[in-house]
Amino acid sequence: MRRESRASRVRSFFDVYTKDLTADDLQRLFTRETREAYLFFTRGTDPGAFAHLPWHKRAFEHARLLFLAFTMKLTPARRMVYAVALLLAFIGLVNLFRGIGLVRVGPALPFGIDFGVPGPIFPHGTWSLFLAFALMNLLVLLEVADRLSLKNDLEIAREIQQAMLPREPYNAPGLETAGLSRPANTVGGDFYDILPLDDGRVVVAVGDVAGKGSPAALLMALLLAILRTLVDERLEPADLVTRLNLQVSRHAPGTRFITLLFAVYDPASGILTYVNAGHMPPLLVRHDGSSERLADGGIALGMFTQSTYAAGHVTIEPEDLLAIYSDGITEAENPHGVPFDEEGLETALRAHCHDSSLPGVGAAVVRAVEQHTADKRFADDLTILLLRRSVAPTAIGV
Repeated sequence: MRRESRASRVRSFFDVYTKDLTADDLQRLFTRETREAYLFFTRGTDPGAFAHLPWHKRAFEHARLLFLAFTMKLTPARRMVYAVALLLAFIGLVNLFRGIGLVRVGPALPFGIDFGVPGPIFPHGTWSLFLAFALMNLLVLLEVADRLSLKNDLEIAREIQQAMLPREPYNAPGLETAGLSRPANTVGGDFYDILPLDDGRVVVAVGDVAGKGSPAALLMALLLAILRTLVDERLEPADLVTRLNLQVSRHAPGTRFITLLFAVYDPASGILTYVNAGHMPPLLVRHDGSSERLADGGIALGMFTQSTYAAGHVTIEPEDLLAIYSDGITEAENPHGVPFDEEGLETALRAHCHDSSLPGVGAAVVRAVEQHTADKRFADDLTILLLRRSVAPTAIGV
């Protein structure tokens, strides 16, 4: 009974471990996938460069080319670990080497006659270890090829995502703007937008999709497309955000939500009409040194279909600086777990708010975050959009 139970467990484990495995999968692994991995690592080389060589030299050159191409795709640290692993495997193989002799191949002739071929002599089981090592390296090569292919796709997605953001600062008479966004991964869920309207007003928005990476980036693209469509309908800010929330609730996964600061600014009067949908309260640094935080609005987008939003109003005076930012700035932590926080942002803004270059102010804030975290790589997406009412008119440009 115990043997039957053990055999049943082994059979069950085997069935689960080989679930959905077919002979075509194995054939594809050693044919098409292996060939595609080789072509991936050796692309850009001339496949006929070794055609004139004998077969054994041609095979060696192909193996050498693949080895160099594969290892150079690794990071320096991983490349070193891989080199050490190969060195240790070679040393172990040398220690197991027993000389040159006849290697028994097995029964191949009638009447059970054995035969052997000249070759290296190793203890029993060495060739099994060598084959296992080769198969493990094949799997590593295939996995690295898959990951690098995905990385190339993400780099293209990053270029597309960056193209969706404003390419240059927008300046108009009495108005300066500048934006900066840095994803924690190749792509991210933060975005900002600056849209001039026909009547001279300017729409500014900053959003933050919950999460990071590709899922957040896809939802960010969806939100940005819907937002720009609704802006063309000339809706009031509160009505626009209410409509936007309805669309996000219908089309986004239930586990995802989006925070958004949407505002319309009138450079002539300095009046900013805004809706804060669960976003970090923008910081308005006055020219006299005082500051305000803008919080009027409602909850984050996508949480409830019937959510409603209220608009807030504030007048931006000449030389006032408005900073709309994502939580990647204030929640960035130093090695001791202390966040940069609103105080750190306010300190950085006060130190540079009178700089002539508004993009330089944004860059200074990012540098302050980097100095606080002691790292140029951030755990979360980081975005900041700056708006300053200038005293003298500036040249219009996008």
